[in-house]
Amino acid sequence: MSMDKLHFIATATFGLEATVKRELTALGLEIKSAADGRVDFFGTFEDMARANLWLRASDRVQLVLGEFEACSFDDLFEQTKALPWEKFITKDGKFTVEGKSIKSTLFSVPNCQSIVKKAVVERLKSKYKIEWFPETGASYKIQVALLKDKATLTIDTTGAGLHKRGYRSLNSSKAPIKETLAAAMVELSYWRRDRALLDPMCGSGTIVIEAALMAKNIAPGLNRSFVSEDWACVDKNIWKTAREEALAAIYTGEVAPIFASDIDKKMIHEAKEHARLAGVDAYIQFSVADITKKGLPCEYGILMTNPPYGQRIGDTQAMEGIYTALKSLIPKTSTWSLYVITSDESFEEHFGRKAGAKRKLFNGATKVDYYQYPGPRPPR
Repeated sequence: MSMDKLHFIATATFGLEATVKRELTALGLEIKSAADGRVDFFGTFEDMARANLWLRASDRVQLVLGEFEACSFDDLFEQTKALPWEKFITKDGKFTVEGKSIKSTLFSVPNCQSIVKKAVVERLKSKYKIEWFPETGASYKIQVALLKDKATLTIDTTGAGLHKRGYRSLNSSKAPIKETLAAAMVELSYWRRDRALLDPMCGSGTIVIEAALMAKNIAPGLNRSFVSEDWACVDKNIWKTAREEALAAIYTGEVAPIFASDIDKKMIHEAKEHARLAGVDAYIQFSVADITKKGLPCEYGILMTNPPYGQRIGDTQAMEGIYTALKSLIPKTSTWSLYVITSDESFEEHFGRKAGAKRKLFNGATKVDYYQYPGPRPPR
């Protein structure tokens, strides 16, 4: 395996693969393929660092060590042992093995994990000429993923999932939208930094914070660390340079106003603190307000929201009030666009209009639908 051109996977929640592919393409990376839950690309360690810093909708970046057919435990052991683990894992490295198996002959995940661990140990023993590993060094999380008898062996380069931007420090609201999904909502809309944005049920502020990060072209991973920063095979200057380039790329011009409100004063306090930690509090106007009594802040813009539903509200009457408010705020003749993500499958019925587009997505394990009602573009 050449260290100049490595094979990586940017993992993605179902439905966001195309969004992640566009992000990788925008970074100038060479796409190999896209499939359910993953986008494969080729690159260097420099590209790995940039992908971790800049990907907004991906869950993590994995380094691929090998892919092969494995219908028996012997196949899995021998082909795993043949891979160049010593190029990445140091003799003092501590490594764990995770696994998953879908529609494969080797269906026992614990057995597959055990065999991969043994094969890697045997390989490192022979290469380092040692029998015992102190495991006091950097961490390496290996994954063996079996799909229809094809094994993919990877090492995670990210650490904590990419949705952990570092700004959600407080005990957040009961059911916040994941940062990666909020970012994808913004990317899948017609919103750009020159258009006003409103979230009138902002909760802990995730949607407006992700939009503000995009408006200012701030890399979402700029304020966090990644597990591969500790790897001996990755030059420290690679991460230093990637961060310097990200800082230099921050947009310093004017952006259209971003408005965020919520009926809950505690939520607004939390959202303000998150925005401050993300470094975008100066670009978001927060207020305590009830959507059922609120008007739109300007003539043209985009309303994007994740209304409370299910366990988050537990009050049918309150939900009906929210739908009535959205209908009055965004009638058919409105100059505003509406983007709503919700697990309520009867949203179109309550809102009284079919969406111009609808996408099935997932917020963690919860299936949600993203309803899009694009309005007219503002006059130039």
